[in-house]
Amino acid sequence: MKVIRVAQLDLPVDAGALQSEVAALPDRWNPHFQTNHYDGEWTVLPLRTIDGRLDERLPFPLDGGPATYAATPLLDHCPEIRRFLNALGCPVMSARLLNLKRGAVIKPHQDLGLAYEQGEARVHVPIFTNPEVDFVIDRQRVVMEPGSCWYINANLTHSVDNWGATDRIHLVVDCTVDDWLRTQFAAARVWYSRPDPAELRFRIARLREMDAPAAPALIAELEAELADAE
Repeated sequence: MKVIRVAQLDLPVDAGALQSEVAALPDRWNPHFQTNHYDGEWTVLPLRTIDGRLDERLPFPLDGGPATYAATPLLDHCPEIRRFLNALGCPVMSARLLNLKRGAVIKPHQDLGLAYEQGEARVHVPIFTNPEVDFVIDRQRVVMEPGSCWYINANLTHSVDNWGATDRIHLVVDCTVDDWLRTQFAAARVWYSRPDPAELRFRIARLREMDAPAAPALIAELEAELADAE
């Protein structure tokens, strides 16, 4: 099965309005909770959280169970962001502003399970950025301009380096995949993941060691992927 790496979604975004709105927000930025994943400053303003709590640092429940998401008081200062969120026809979970300060680095990592194919989609709307931001997903750099709208497969290894002289601020929204969002993806520009040949060879070798009826068919499928990857 093909796995989407990134997709540019055709959703209307008013970059100027978002920039003015974010620049006027109160200074309530908090350090990102995954402190082992970055060097430098990476901060968060929560706009939708579990139960709308302003002090909620996690965008998901720790026990992996169901959660009720609601707006935090900060969203009252963001009519344009609220308009964008309300225009999404799919269920919206968390919504945050993420500020990767100049000189900061987000190390390679994965957010397991956060992928379109697994029922969840992370959407990025760049608000402030610069040409020296290196956003790499699955070994491929993605350039995101202010006012564009992107899905990233956070289940794949990704990293961000901000080598520029200005901060990089994105609106990051986690959504549930439904028929409306599938329609948006059908009309989007889509780039697919490139399999890692070394990983494919390892999986093929392991399958050949197994005495399982399904192994030959899986090996044939992986060998076809390997041929495409090489």
